[in-house]
Amino acid sequence: MIDLHCHILPNIDDGAKSIDEAISLVKLAAEQGVSRMVATPHIHLGIFDNTLHTINTAFELLTSKLALTDINIDIRAAAEVRISPEIMLFIEQQQLPFLGQYQQKNVLLLELPSSHVPPGTDKLISWLLAKDILPMIAHPERNRELQTHPDRIKPFVQTGCLLQLTAASLLGDMGLLPQQTSEYFLKQKLYTIVASDCHSINRRPPKLKLAYDAISALVDEDYAYLMTTATPYNISNSLFEQSR
Repeated sequence: MIDLHCHILPNIDDGAKSIDEAISLVKLAAEQGVSRMVATPHIHLGIFDNTLHTINTAFELLTSKLALTDINIDIRAAAEVRISPEIMLFIEQQQLPFLGQYQQKNVLLLELPSSHVPPGTDKLISWLLAKDILPMIAHPERNRELQTHPDRIKPFVQTGCLLQLTAASLLGDMGLLPQQTSEYFLKQKLYTIVASDCHSINRRPPKLKLAYDAISALVDEDYAYLMTTATPYNISNSLFEQSR
């Protein structure tokens, strides 16, 4: 399995708080059958002001420490980018990392606020698509507007956006509404991938294998395989083909 959304880089956002916790998260993922992970720390202006430099520095620290262990897993780095008008400037300056490529477009992991879909989101998505950048909407099931009005996801799907399910949402760890919304989207096969979005050992550990089992039971095993392995591989393979 391949995990394309996780907060395993130490001390740069609300994810792993130490290098030891980061390694423990990776170890747990490997034990579940995860062979590749793309670390996606937050880029959220004013809260987590990460840059390519801070991300790469934390990534190099983690990979250097992992090299001293027997954990058999391959890691790359990208980011989870909170939607904002500044995204356009960052793109023009080539300051945002991508998850990889899909349908000959660069894939950007784009996070909506938890409360609503901001006005102008459709215009930003159109701008990104015109730049050959394909937004992947992070955990739409956790957005309260989409929980209340789940069919408002349709414009995202119709424009070609990818959708990422968080394992903990489906498993009920985030509450009843995220679970119900994720099941609603899953039954329509709207999601592109499922990822752990793991943050910590105790509060939000990686649970990708449990999500695979839940998707297999709710939909079918072929869809679970697509979401956990085949499609994440296709998206991220360009990252893993690059040398570290």
